[in-house]
Amino acid sequence: MTDYLILGGGSAGCVLAARLTENPQIQVTLIEAGRNIAPGTLPDNIRSRYPGRAYIDENNIWADLKAYIGAPRGETTGRSPRRYEQGRVLGGGSAVNAMVANRGAPGDYDEWGAEGANGWSWQTALPYFRKLEHDFDFNDEYHGDSGPIPIRRIKAERMSPFVKSVIDTMVARGHKKLPDQNGEWKDGIYVGAIAVSDKGERVPTSVAYLSAEVRARKNLRILTDRFADRLILNSGRVTGAVVSDARDRSKTETLLARETIVSCGAIHTPALLMRSGIGPGAALAKLGIAVAVEKAGVGQNLMEHPSTAVSTYLPPQSRLKDLDEHHDHAILRFSSGLAGTPEGDMHAAMIARSGWHSVGQRVGTLFIWVNKSYSRGHVQLKSGDPREEPLVDFRMLSDERDLERLKGGFRVGAQTLMDSHMNGHRGSVFPTSYSPRVAKLGGPGWVNRVQRGAFGAMLDHSYALRPWLIHSVVTLGVKIEDLLKDDRALTAFVGSAVGGVWHASGTCRMGAESNPMAVTNGTGEVYGVGGLRICDASLMPTIPRANTNTPVIMMAERIADDIKAASNRTTSAATSAPAS
Repeated sequence: MTDYLILGGGSAGCVLAARLTENPQIQVTLIEAGRNIAPGTLPDNIRSRYPGRAYIDENNIWADLKAYIGAPRGETTGRSPRRYEQGRVLGGGSAVNAMVANRGAPGDYDEWGAEGANGWSWQTALPYFRKLEHDFDFNDEYHGDSGPIPIRRIKAERMSPFVKSVIDTMVARGHKKLPDQNGEWKDGIYVGAIAVSDKGERVPTSVAYLSAEVRARKNLRILTDRFADRLILNSGRVTGAVVSDARDRSKTETLLARETIVSCGAIHTPALLMRSGIGPGAALAKLGIAVAVEKAGVGQNLMEHPSTAVSTYLPPQSRLKDLDEHHDHAILRFSSGLAGTPEGDMHAAMIARSGWHSVGQRVGTLFIWVNKSYSRGHVQLKSGDPREEPLVDFRMLSDERDLERLKGGFRVGAQTLMDSHMNGHRGSVFPTSYSPRVAKLGGPGWVNRVQRGAFGAMLDHSYALRPWLIHSVVTLGVKIEDLLKDDRALTAFVGSAVGGVWHASGTCRMGAESNPMAVTNGTGEVYGVGGLRICDASLMPTIPRANTNTPVIMMAERIADDIKAASNRTTSAATSAPAS
């Protein structure tokens, strides 16, 4: 028996494994469904600081996972699910994401406390943000200088000419340039904070936290290529889990633990709980799953940041020349002004290169999302089979506030790129989305390669015909001028083309025990189930105004300390008890 069984070796699981094994008396077993990646053996598409290849490699993701994305104003007819890329490799999302290392607003974490997540506030979160990072550009009360995650910002001489032009245009339009995205929370233009090593390479948590030294600890056991099939419950307490070999599901193993920590992410964590009989009773009973613990909130409260995009053809002088460089160079944080919404509820990333391929190099983008969304979706089981992906429905834009703000963000992006300050730095401006058609074109294979090469050459040499080519092939007849002058057309476009930002969260939310939709307390302990804790983005009661990876690492750092403190209290109580 191990002391702690961690199911899921993603951003949070690797942090927990490293921190808990700092005590040599504690035995930890870490389980990951994907393959092992370690310091010195990272695949090229993961190691690169240009992140656009990692998530298209099916070896790095849950290749069969799909999700329903939009449901504008609650409309759900005529929808089809799309691939939804989530990391399935040791390091999880930190191995395939965009490496953006922002935190969100102080109010986000105060809000968690107000929502009933005991112990959470900005004052409790900030020390752990500082603990996780080594910021090479700032050294003040907001930042750490000795953590495992290195954080840097691109230097001016390496920044894309297109992004520089966008920044100048935004300044001319009244936005302020500010120095530090992770400092005082204000609207403005920031050079993006990116997590890259001294060599300019990605640093997933499987490298930053599970260093060679940590992996050599005798009290840490790492098992990769293992599915967590179900939890083992005895008399209301989880005593371990049944795991199976990823390649041969007939090979199973029962692992027992004093405490089990589920860190499978906001989609697979609730799925595991529901397969184990912990969740909405009526839904589980319909699938023939015996209900062990009725828990209505499991799989509910699914959140994301709904996104849209405006792009432009880049003339040669505006293109990013170093194709190994990160593509996300700067951001605009701005406020929608919609009644009841917080400051900085909107985000626009300035993308220097819109794809890893030759067409992407010729396209610059403002990728815009609602940074504080109110729409909620759900995760539901299709069956009790551990290998069948659950039904995932984000229902983005089902809340009218999200729809109206995303339309406003689209207008900001379009007006910026069409501004006369951009003359000479961009060509035709057009609406874009990460549609299944675009995703397919960006995939591997010689047919796609030939198509991309031919289309890129046509863009460069079509001159006067270029707008027609873009509108015929890329936007399928949708023109940005029509969207800006016709609100119904813009509503239809944004509603049909809405995407996410791969920030799934909230499906096992923290909250007060009196809240029937709360699944855990503020330290991730599941109400009504002994020996079970959760630590990943599923805990978030509300979505932070940030890319979620750094907040998840912060949460894991804090919960690791909570676990250590609880263990110390148990040990002290045992040693101080009188002999019978």
